[in-house]
Amino acid sequence: MIAHDGMYIDGSWRPAAGRDTIEVVNPADEQVIGAVPAGTAEDVDAAVRAARAALPAWAATAPARRGEHLAALRDALEARREEIAATVTAELGAPAGFAQRVHAGVPVAVAGSYAELAATHAFEERIAHSTVLHEPVGVVGAITPWNYPLHQIVAKVAPALAAGCTVVLKPAEDTPLTAQLFAECVAAAGLPAGVFNLVTGLGPVAGRALAEHPGVDLVSFTGSTAVGRTVAAAAGAAVKRVALELGGKSACVVLPGADLTKAVTVTVADVMRNTGQSCNALSRLLVHADRYEEAVGLAAEAARAFVPGDPTDPATRLGPLVSAAQRERVRGYVARGVEEGARLVEGGPGAPAGLEKGYYVRPTVFADVTPRMTIAQEEIFGPVVCVMKYEDEEEALRIANGTVYGLAGAVWARDDETATAFARRMDTGQVDINGGRFNLLAPFGGHKQSGIGRELGVHGLAEYLQTKSLQF
Repeated sequence: MIAHDGMYIDGSWRPAAGRDTIEVVNPADEQVIGAVPAGTAEDVDAAVRAARAALPAWAATAPARRGEHLAALRDALEARREEIAATVTAELGAPAGFAQRVHAGVPVAVAGSYAELAATHAFEERIAHSTVLHEPVGVVGAITPWNYPLHQIVAKVAPALAAGCTVVLKPAEDTPLTAQLFAECVAAAGLPAGVFNLVTGLGPVAGRALAEHPGVDLVSFTGSTAVGRTVAAAAGAAVKRVALELGGKSACVVLPGADLTKAVTVTVADVMRNTGQSCNALSRLLVHADRYEEAVGLAAEAARAFVPGDPTDPATRLGPLVSAAQRERVRGYVARGVEEGARLVEGGPGAPAGLEKGYYVRPTVFADVTPRMTIAQEEIFGPVVCVMKYEDEEEALRIANGTVYGLAGAVWARDDETATAFARRMDTGQVDINGGRFNLLAPFGGHKQSGIGRELGVHGLAEYLQTKSLQF
């Protein structure tokens, strides 16, 4: 059992205002592995007041010095990388190798990128007879999800601190232990008191209190589109800024002439990553009618390589979902796909063989999915691939753009020029060309109901800055 009885506020751990706690459950065996305080509006208020008190000095700190603090935070995260990975595996169910490489490794790189940006970014510029200042927005309320618990924390906290903002973090209640580790790394890095504050708690209580607090200048939220609307409404009542990274139903379009085997294999692996719990998962695979059945077979074969199992086993590539509620949600979508007439070619709604305990689901591939089906329109957030057929490129584009989301996408073609021409017409925030790799310095965020604003790199830094012009 990992039991925390306090909040990290104003540079130290202090008792929570209330006595309620949140239990943390290991999704692989359904055993309680820890507990954290269920924060209240009183805890949030204390954290916001600490952040406001620390803001003037931190905002006045030279950007290069803020970069040095972030470099120290990066080093603290690297020093505890093994422990972070093990914690993510325990509370999220991420396979050990993926947890080590991505969940623990990527945040180190992101923190390092902002350490460098803080020191090199132009926080002032000259435009004709004006000097334009890029100043910190103020106190940031960061509300983060459970699917990438440390990455999403660092992707908000690091640019906010680089910009000169102070932060109050409310992490997801399913994965709060990783957030506690992050706070310990902040302390080890020697950041000034009040610059970063942590309040664990439930979304409707602590999250709402943070979004509504008059002392918060910007709310940065990552999660479902439904909750994002609630957060935006709460922030909008006070006319405060919001940054929202929300849901997705991303399409991978395989154009004629592309390497079909590679395209399908890579796409299925993308959906299985993190047990399908990725907002940018390429869950809709669009293939021309001429090679459609071949693609269906390839997708089923690729999915069979992801055998669910114990996430602590180095050989496991597919762990459990994060919770019982998430498991039932995914199983419900699979059942709905069958009911609406999609052809089930791999997997299904039942538990994987030999894994009756734990929040496991079977990797699933549907064929004959039409654009109006529920599984083609709504975010499933599980290891489910929908293979869809198109007759020409215009139909492929209509299908790809035919959801309320626009977070990510991919195009495979005979050459990069052909793929790029199609990608330019996709209504989405980012597109991978012929298997292009994720770029931690490029802007990440969506169009339409996938959100407002961007994360990562200089565009992520800009979310936490406001402009002032001085005329001479």
